Amino acid sequence: MIRFFAAPHDVTANNIKLSAEDSEHIRVLRLRPDELFSVCDGNGTDYICRLSLNKKEVIADIVDKFQSLGEPSVKCRVFIAYSKGDRLDYAVQKSVELGAFEIILFESGRCVAVPRDIPKKTARLQRIALETAKQSNRGIIPKVTSAGKFDKMIEEATRHSALTLMCYECEDDMHIKPVLEQHFSDFHGQKDQNNKPVSVITGPEGGFEPNEVVLAQSKGIRIVSLGPRILRSETAPVVALAALMFHTGNL
Repeated sequence: MIRFFAAPHDVTANNIKLSAEDSEHIRVLRLRPDELFSVCDGNGTDYICRLSLNKKEVIADIVDKFQSLGEPSVKCRVFIAYSKGDRLDYAVQKSVELGAFEIILFESGRCVAVPRDIPKKTARLQRIALETAKQSNRGIIPKVTSAGKFDKMIEEATRHSALTLMCYECEDDMHIKPVLEQHFSDFHGQKDQNNKPVSVITGPEGGFEPNEVVLAQSKGIRIVSLGPRILRSETAPVVALAALMFHTGNL
């Protein structure tokens, strides 16, 4: 079923006003009045709609509504270091597919490339997040933002999270699995999980510098391994997020 997102203020009791871009998309698709499509308000509610007969503008008449099925019970904020080429595109796209609540970019000491125009870069990645959210049946559009330098990112990562994990290729003793098991051992229901948001931090192509790991540990961040194999910078956030979603029954 074709899916769109609408601003909450464009949703009324009986219909939804679509954006100019989505309205044009509907015209291109040549949807008939009897065809159903879905619209999400970005706050976790889905609406099954059909086209209104209004000729002046495209209006979606609401047929039914329900809570979005694509939202996981646990909120995860994914912090990804800048990388070169299209690696960030892949990491953002797959993180949204897997259920990331928010994606925050940051500059680490070993970043090979940092965008000159960060607002332009985040705007482009936000567009990828939007299109991916449509495709993957998400109930929200995860925000893509930048936290700046590493130390600022650490402050942001620990501010709103009950558990913050840093995935580090040189960690030999602590795997991500027992850390997740310990964290969620006393929480069995979806509501409980959702009240304990998790932050996951992954590094650039060259990995984290030792002093960055020390700083993270001093702030109470758990340093974890993703296994014996060295993962690419765009693969690590996907693996960490998949492990979290699997452990909490969201995969």
